[in-house]
Amino acid sequence: MKLSFKTIIFFITMHVLALVALLPQFWSWGSFLVWVFFAWLTGCVGLSGGYHRLLTHRSYTTPLWVERIIATCGALSAEFGPITWVGIHRQHHNDSDGELDPHSSSKGFLWSHIGWMLVDVPAEKAAPKFAQDLVKDPYYRWLDKWFLFLQIPLGVLLYSLGGWSFVLWGIPLRMVWCYHMTWFINSACHTWGSRPYNTGDRSTNNPLFAILSFGEGWHNDHHKFPNSARVGLRGELDITWLFIVSLKKLGLARNVRLPSNI
Repeated sequence: MKLSFKTIIFFITMHVLALVALLPQFWSWGSFLVWVFFAWLTGCVGLSGGYHRLLTHRSYTTPLWVERIIATCGALSAEFGPITWVGIHRQHHNDSDGELDPHSSSKGFLWSHIGWMLVDVPAEKAAPKFAQDLVKDPYYRWLDKWFLFLQIPLGVLLYSLGGWSFVLWGIPLRMVWCYHMTWFINSACHTWGSRPYNTGDRSTNNPLFAILSFGEGWHNDHHKFPNSARVGLRGELDITWLFIVSLKKLGLARNVRLPSNI
């Protein structure tokens, strides 16, 4: 496969800037709180609650304006736009750990964690075919094209509030954290942990990464019941589920789907 040098350079740059953010001169409690808030906003609300459970699996529904706000939070993660992210993830479920899985753990831990993103992967080009419901929405087409540029107004806002420390903690450090939490679901949660269900793949429940990824680490449960809005099915901590429950109590989430036999 052909290496994607543009992606490699981007990831190296973000990781270097994330390390710069950890230098003592950029530390403050304000910077830390910025990191916590935007890690939650983009990781829990945007990726886990938005791109994954709402857009990919339609495990609940919201008014369109709420859906678009949540999807925009997902785009702020800089993990592809909504069409590409959803299309790739649906391909993963269609052949989990098989030959057609874009980040199959059968090809090794490093491949499933990050290696698959460093080459030109056919799944990215095929993504729109698997996300036709989103392709129909002009806003999602726009977001899919311009998602990276959302970091510019965010950077201006953070700089005006707290200078470069807010920028470094709120963008590269937060982005790198969210990247690896997502990637560990593809790698660690297909390698280590328990398998209460026979799902025909290597998906596992991993408590550590479930906590760090807002509930996504109950991954074997998810592969058994992919359309469930709740992933921790035996009362385990699932922070994204708590977010969905909050939306429901506000009248902003409907048709919340759960396994009938749990």
